Formats: sequence, C-alpha cells, structure tokens
Amino acid sequence: MIKKISVIFPALFIAVILTACGEDTELSRFRKSMDDFCTRISEIDDSINHIDAQSDAAVTELLDCLDDLDSTFQDFAQLDFPQEFDYLENLADESSEYMTEAVKSYHDAYGSSNYDEYTAEYAKQNYSKAYKRIQIIISFLHGEEPTDADLSIEYQTE
Repeated sequence: MIKKISVIFPALFIAVILTACGEDTELSRFRKSMDDFCTRISEIDDSINHIDAQSDAAVTELLDCLDDLDSTFQDFAQLDFPQEFDYLENLADESSEYMTEAVKSYHDAYGSSNYDEYTAEYAKQNYSKAYKRIQIIISFLHGEEPTDADLSIEYQTE
C-alpha cells in the first residue's frame, strides 16, 4: 500500500499545480485551495512513507496519518467550487465519503489485537475509490476528459 501511495500522491500534486495569471478572485482562491490540498496530501504521503514498519508504533503512526488524510479530504469536500466547475462538487463529496469509510475500516482492521484482512481489503477498495474521484476531478480541471472504462460522461446541451 505504501508503494502505491508514494506513486499516487506526487502524481496528484504535480497534476494540480495550476497557474492563476489574470484570473478572477474566486477561481484564484479555488486553485490555491486545490494546491493546498495537494500539498497536504503530499506531506501526509511523506509521513506514511517514513514510518518504520518494524516499529512498535508503526500501526499507531499509520492510523494517525490516515486520520489526517480523512480530515484533509473532508476539508476538500467543503470547498466551494467555482461555477464553471460546480459539476465536480459531488465527486469531491464522494471522495471524502469513501476516504472516511476507508479510514474507519483501516482502524477496524488494525485496531484490534488480530489483524482483519477482509476489513483491510474493504478499506483499500474505498481508499482507491476516493483517489479515483480525485483523479477525475483533476482531469476535468485540466480540461481533459478522463478515460476510464467505469466512467460514463453525459453531455448536456442547452
């Protein structure tokens, strides 16, 4: 999981860096919030990757990092998207909900004296769903159409 995280976070961070030259204030604030979100995700990623897996405190450290990640996703879901990106707010909400479920499940999987592989797998699936939504949001923010077999895009005509 840690290796997968170390690949996803830097890619997300780089993908979201957006320029704000000559833009309106609302869009500039939004882009700054997106940049802050990605920066925070990258910081949490670094913390996770620097956990000594052999340490007695490794599980506690991991769960603390995941709690921070959940909080960061919840803050992200509270962002007020500019009108031109308003259609992405539901994806932000969904990503937060999936991350909250993932973190809760990781706590359940690692929290007791016996590791629960089934619950950890469920957590991993929710974790992936949360990040998939973030990747879709970033693609749309970059003006790209995400290519994903599980994603269907409906265009509305005025």
